[in-house]
Amino acid sequence: MMPTPTSERVLSRGLLDVLIRAGLIAVLAIFCFQIFRPFLDLIVWSVILAVTIYPLQVRLRRKLGNKDGRAATLIVVAAIAITALPAYLLGAAMVDSVASAVSMVKKEGLHIPPPAESVASWPLVGQRLYDVWLQAASDLTGVIQAHAPQVREISLAVLGAAAGIGKGLLIFVFALIIGGIFMAYGEAGNRSAVQIAARVFGPERGQRTVSLCTATIRAVAQGVVGIAFIQMLLIGVAFVIKGIPGAGLLAMAVLLLGIAQLPATLITVPVIIYVFASEGASVATVVFAIYVFVAGLADNVLKPLLLGRGVDVPMPVVLIGALGGMVTGGVIGLFIGPVVLAVGYQLFWQWVEDPPPQTEPGNQQQT
Repeated sequence: MMPTPTSERVLSRGLLDVLIRAGLIAVLAIFCFQIFRPFLDLIVWSVILAVTIYPLQVRLRRKLGNKDGRAATLIVVAAIAITALPAYLLGAAMVDSVASAVSMVKKEGLHIPPPAESVASWPLVGQRLYDVWLQAASDLTGVIQAHAPQVREISLAVLGAAAGIGKGLLIFVFALIIGGIFMAYGEAGNRSAVQIAARVFGPERGQRTVSLCTATIRAVAQGVVGIAFIQMLLIGVAFVIKGIPGAGLLAMAVLLLGIAQLPATLITVPVIIYVFASEGASVATVVFAIYVFVAGLADNVLKPLLLGRGVDVPMPVVLIGALGGMVTGGVIGLFIGPVVLAVGYQLFWQWVEDPPPQTEPGNQQQT
């Protein structure tokens, strides 16, 4: 049967209405995203913290007469107090290291020893490195002037990294506060998440999707990022108390190694050797060496305790998330990246392994 002109006009008008509505919704969504974009990292981090700490909220709530607000406030205050002192010590150590280095250069000048002859025999970069090193040993000022743009870029990068660390700590405090608000309304938030997931993935898969995302967030946040952060605090505070040069930078290196699933002994063992070489063997150095070495192996004890069960996220996914998050979001992305990428990885494989139901032959239309 041929369509009539009237039906064609009705169809065209219906299609035009659909396109106009879709365009208006798209414009509204774009404007909403632009308004929300400055707070995206903060909200994502708040949700990660709230989901990760919520089991503690539930246990504490029972002891406080089922007062969600009181339990959430107590957790937030305790978390800020626990992280504020080590963060202050590490930050002060970084400032002191830079100030002492600048003071030493002003008083004694910066002298670079000449390179060994064996440096020139290194493959690929040996001869060029030897020439630059030798020139710096004889005329450091000339080398700095010749490479002034590169020196300026490196200096700006270091200052930007330091500013990023301070910004990350400040946002972390705000994220804890907002996460506490989320935890105070945890049950309502869980119902809303299930409703949204059911709307997106279907009624049958809504609860399962929310449970999968929750388990993945807790597994990665506790078993990878959380352990790396705890290990950084344990080792970093010891470096600060001992007066290790660049203690704050070394602590950040421990954090990066922990998230990348590399052993912290890559940092702790050279520091122990440096302490014995500079101070000799004494009771203080032996105690420091034992403590730092044990703290460098603490992840082997913490992982079985904190790593979530039933969630298998390959370490390359976590590593790529950490590196990509650090490149795109700085210190904040270093924490958010692994969690977000792990959740995306789990949802992708759930979609792959759970194909849509096939239509029975009897329900197919006969042609």
